[in-house]
Amino acid sequence: MNNFLKLKIGDEILLNGAVFTLRDRAHLFLLKNEFPKIRNSIIFHCGPLLAGDEIISAGPTTSARFNSYTPELIEKYSIRAIIGKGGMDDNVLKKMRGKVVYFSAIGGAGALYAKCMKVIHVYKRVFGMAEAIWELEVKDFPVIVTMDAWGNSLHKEILEQSFLQSL
Repeated sequence: MNNFLKLKIGDEILLNGAVFTLRDRAHLFLLKNEFPKIRNSIIFHCGPLLAGDEIISAGPTTSARFNSYTPELIEKYSIRAIIGKGGMDDNVLKKMRGKVVYFSAIGGAGALYAKCMKVIHVYKRVFGMAEAIWELEVKDFPVIVTMDAWGNSLHKEILEQSFLQSL
């Protein structure tokens, strides 16, 4: 059961548990291959920066660039939640319905976020540091729900309100 389904846009929470970082190469890999470890997980649009084994920065990257991959990824792996920056499009929002929430993390806060996480495992190192799939343990990781599992999007609401105010 996905406990995130009761959350609504505007809810602020502290995440605890495992998350997997995904960027471009990881998305493509996951769609073309089987990777059961990520099933029913939380994905984080992020490419962490490390010094040795220590994460020194792990801020979100813009999620919109993954719009084309995400509906299939949600379906294939039963993703529970997505963490990123800037929200995602209507096609993703429709696929999320009844299944997935989107958490926004603050761009530019990567050094702060790094203090909330530790590395569990790194998969596909051959992709490079930023593009590898990082399994991270997060503790008290602050996020806000900006797209809920019931078709509501704070990003969409703000865009619509901005448009109306510009008239």
